[in-house]
Amino acid sequence: MTLFDFITVGKLSIPFAFQVDQLSTLFLLIITGVGFLIHLYSTSYMHEEEAPHFARYFSYLNLFVFSMLLLVLGANFIILFIGWEGVGLCSYLLIGYWFKNLEYGNAAKKAFVMNRIGDLGFLIAIFLMIRQFGSVNFSDVFANPGTVKVGTLTAITMLLFVGATGKSAQIPLYTWLPDAMAGPTPVSALIHAATMVTAGIYMIARSHVLYDLTPVTQSVVAVIGLLTALLAATIALKQNDIKKVLAYSTVSQLGYMFLGLGCGAYTGAVFHVMTHAFFKALLFLGAGSVIHAMGGEQDMRRMGALRKWMPITNATFLIGCIAIAGIPPFSGFFSKDEILAAAYAKNPVFYGVGLFTALLTAFYMFRLYATTFAGQFRGTHDQEHHLHESPSAITIPLIVLAILAAGGRLPRYSRVPRA
Repeated sequence: MTLFDFITVGKLSIPFAFQVDQLSTLFLLIITGVGFLIHLYSTSYMHEEEAPHFARYFSYLNLFVFSMLLLVLGANFIILFIGWEGVGLCSYLLIGYWFKNLEYGNAAKKAFVMNRIGDLGFLIAIFLMIRQFGSVNFSDVFANPGTVKVGTLTAITMLLFVGATGKSAQIPLYTWLPDAMAGPTPVSALIHAATMVTAGIYMIARSHVLYDLTPVTQSVVAVIGLLTALLAATIALKQNDIKKVLAYSTVSQLGYMFLGLGCGAYTGAVFHVMTHAFFKALLFLGAGSVIHAMGGEQDMRRMGALRKWMPITNATFLIGCIAIAGIPPFSGFFSKDEILAAAYAKNPVFYGVGLFTALLTAFYMFRLYATTFAGQFRGTHDQEHHLHESPSAITIPLIVLAILAAGGRLPRYSRVPRA
């Protein structure tokens, strides 16, 4: 659907146009569905903020969702890029929401700068498309890419992957994502589950026609994704900050998605985006419920036995751990299984490393659960005195996400739809 002519220079015409198909519809449902639950959760979690800052928080949050919707609805790479830059800006604003804290401000700047590095690659790829295809519309670029030299297509896809590496936190541009924990916990859930980091996955899945013709780029995507998944999983093993464990877990799961994309399993990668949105939003919001009850404490070594005081948070968090660990019949099993099957078909070594990484995921997630909810309470007497279950505005989103994490499915279809 074309709204108006956006840029017209000589023979180049770039419309401000939207495109709705199976791929964009799935992302629309993830963004608005999970985003709504995070907004509902935020009304309680952020209730102690003063009036001007409370409004500022929600304005940033809504701009974040708007930018991500624009990204997935765009019918050409320019509109996609506008949304791409919008989510980058909002991540800066929300990570540095408590701007009086210098450390949090530095984390926001780090995220902003590292994403700009990736965005340069994306911009150069767009210029190459204009030169080769005379257009940036999906319908034109994907119509007949076989007429372009393989070397040129490889350059375009590699540069697009550089952009995805920054936005979706892959080696070497992954270090900004763990530092993004500086923002409020609902922001972490939104960045890690429904927006921002999934943008790179969407962009490559949307451009799969080009990647199918460039096996070298596909191999690079698969290897980088696999190495990122393994490295982040090993780092998560030793983290004691409850949000840092989940942050490195996100980096690892994104690596899984890139492994699927590199192996040609575009459906499997997008499927994992959906299931990951459910259980990672659940885990981050569950962590926020714990932090709320502990008076801001995030060190798991000072927690323990919280299941006695927080039964709903405990049960829903356990479901999230089972789902991300890939234990059947929970949703994470099916999406990981499809990626691993494609990895085995591509290269048995990919499968072996991917399977080992899945085992590491199960280990560090159940370590997190046991340290937080089982055993003996290790906090202060004052913290123990104030322990309580979170209010309904927090527990209701947890219950809904737990149901989705347990039973989220996608009907199997042959591949991601062409533009």
